[in-house]
Amino acid sequence: MSNAPIDLNVDAKALGKVAVLLGGISAERPVSLMSGSGVLDALTSLGVDAHAFDPAERPLQALKDEGFERAFIALHGRGGEDGTLQGALEWLGIPYTGSGVTASGVAMDKTMTKRVWAAEGLTTPQYLALGRAELTRERIRAIPDELGLPVIVKPPHEGSSIGITKAAGYSDMQGAVELALGFDDELLFEQCIEGPEVTCAVLGQGDTAVALPVVEIRAEAGNYDFENKYHTDTTQYLFGTLPAALEAEIQQLVLKAYQLLGCRGWGRADLMLRKSDMKPFLLEMNTSPGMTSHSLVPKAAKAVGIAYPQLCLWLLSQARLDRK
Repeated sequence: MSNAPIDLNVDAKALGKVAVLLGGISAERPVSLMSGSGVLDALTSLGVDAHAFDPAERPLQALKDEGFERAFIALHGRGGEDGTLQGALEWLGIPYTGSGVTASGVAMDKTMTKRVWAAEGLTTPQYLALGRAELTRERIRAIPDELGLPVIVKPPHEGSSIGITKAAGYSDMQGAVELALGFDDELLFEQCIEGPEVTCAVLGQGDTAVALPVVEIRAEAGNYDFENKYHTDTTQYLFGTLPAALEAEIQQLVLKAYQLLGCRGWGRADLMLRKSDMKPFLLEMNTSPGMTSHSLVPKAAKAVGIAYPQLCLWLLSQARLDRK
């Protein structure tokens, strides 16, 4: 018997003609194509009138012209997860899955997300945000003195670990900055929290949102990069490894983080646990999580009795617009 925390009774036929938005223009296009293909297969298997739609190849106006009634956003990164697509769908009047314009835009900007969380007292690693013009060799060399070593160097508007470096020493900093500047004009430098890496997904909206089980991620050599996320089978995804009280603490922290950003539909927070005391630190919120065979939200949903096709159908049923 399923112990799913959401109502899975959804009439597939009542959802109308559905566009599964996939591909797109971001650096995460290959991942999006995998996610979207999985979602499309799942929805059609349940009788939904679903069709693939790549915004990189077709104008969004075609959604309206061809009578699409809902959109399942399986796009990741810029142009799909950052509020721009959500704004276009608002203008077209086509309900879509996931968070609205503002929440999507804030969550896609890791620096802005951290500012919101820090202002509300939620734990997140210490950080610096610096623009391209500020990144002189002298300034770069001083960053480890402020944050300690190692330092995590990120392009704050990318996902899937693209452009991220864990700089172990001063000599690594310049290369890390140059790599990240290939993706962004402003960089995020973050204190490295050493310890277990975990993730926690959320379904729903507001006070009725529910957190799914916490997943501990154990990647080869502790490096959960793009390759280990999507193209290897050596990464372990473990449930039930944490004490019950700590798991509940993480779930409550993630729910608060999700609600503060105004997220809806679904999302997934990534966190690090400080090994000295297992204190959780929020890293980022994903508002259009991956839906590939390696993805974490489907794994967490399965742990509470929600099969992949049913998860896709439920998410589609939650499609809506910001405007009333």
